[in-house]
Amino acid sequence: MISERTPTTNSAPAASTWSARLRSTVPPQARRPMVFAALAAFAWLYYYRPEDFIPGLTYIPMAKITGLFAFVALAVGMFSGGKFKIPKAVQYLWLLLFQMLMCVPFALWRGGAFSTVSDKFSKAVVVAMLISMAVVTVKELRKLLWIQVSAVALVVFFSVLIHKTRDGRLVGVQKSILENPNDLAINIAISFPLGLVFMLNSKGLKKVIWCIALVFMAVAIVLTYSRSGLLAFVLSLTVCVWEYGIKGKRRYLVGTVAATLLIGLALALTSSHYRARVESIVMGNIEGSGDKGSLDARKTLLKKSLYVAVTHPIFGVGPGCFILVDKGWVVAHNSYTELAAESGIPAVILFLLTMGAAFKNVAQVRKTPWYKEDPEVRLFTQALWASLVAYLMAACFASTEYNLYPYFMVGYTCAMVRITSQPLPDKKPVGRIFSRSRYDRVLQPETTLAR
Repeated sequence: MISERTPTTNSAPAASTWSARLRSTVPPQARRPMVFAALAAFAWLYYYRPEDFIPGLTYIPMAKITGLFAFVALAVGMFSGGKFKIPKAVQYLWLLLFQMLMCVPFALWRGGAFSTVSDKFSKAVVVAMLISMAVVTVKELRKLLWIQVSAVALVVFFSVLIHKTRDGRLVGVQKSILENPNDLAINIAISFPLGLVFMLNSKGLKKVIWCIALVFMAVAIVLTYSRSGLLAFVLSLTVCVWEYGIKGKRRYLVGTVAATLLIGLALALTSSHYRARVESIVMGNIEGSGDKGSLDARKTLLKKSLYVAVTHPIFGVGPGCFILVDKGWVVAHNSYTELAAESGIPAVILFLLTMGAAFKNVAQVRKTPWYKEDPEVRLFTQALWASLVAYLMAACFASTEYNLYPYFMVGYTCAMVRITSQPLPDKKPVGRIFSRSRYDRVLQPETTLAR
């Protein structure tokens, strides 16, 4: 009897390799390796700031170079072919950029307003767009998150060791976003959940290193004497305990965090100055808090920013121009009211819509099979939620609307949606060798069946 099976001499193997299965989930036109490389370089230059530590680089316009990196990468990505749907969050950011540009002609200082939009906020929009466009795998997302968290951890580590202070408060060894005590504390609060993910996903020496880094980050929160950073950090940590410890059934994590908080709080409150700072959150200016009337001053600034927003509801006084309102040369210390005062009510609405879209992205990822099947995707999703919550709290007490790090997080949530919208690879391929994420696994070539 003749078999009906056809010869398979020139046919493909019966089962594809795991790497082929993984690649098949990402359309070829969606991969933009050159764009991702430029994005990673931009993130590294932004967070690590080598010009602060390497002699000679201070004379090189690194800010312009990083901006050029971002815009070139965006141009390459836009014209590299393939379909790309701009996420809602990024659409709101483009509208916010347009609103700010519309405000420039009506600004108190047109040159300063245009510089704020072109040199600062435009990069934020490009960054969010690039992340949502170029990041298509968990491995790529992990690389970007690692750049951010490792930079913050290293700056914190050396800042605590050197213990450079300003008015008794810890300042970062790096300049720009990680130098000011409040900005340093806010970045610690939003990066801490991501650091926890890397710690939970590590083994051996790497886990020890991440544990040490997290301890230093917690210590630095106290040493900065930042009340906004402390509130954001406590909120971030609360979300982490709920997501990682209680819902994730990691009881050891809940116990460790609780013990660490109690010990840290006990040690911190032994300092009368720090105790006064914490008490002043609810009691106002009290002796020993070091406020020197700053609470009353901030209340005045808050009222002033609200007044300016109401009297200039459409175009504000110009991006970056609030400091010129009463010649005080101080910011409003509130991202929401300052944005409304400088760029009008439409600007703060678009900002809130952007953040709301980021939270919707997180909620959308939670409903996907990836969230249920891949522990690392689940941890990163929970961490981004904690980071966003911490940022929204911190933004109530700091002017951060032109910094890039909030929009990095918005871009991360868009990337998560794009990654998890891809089909899941097969669950149990034969002979797999895997890394931390189940969907970054790579197979050894499968042997063909003997004929």
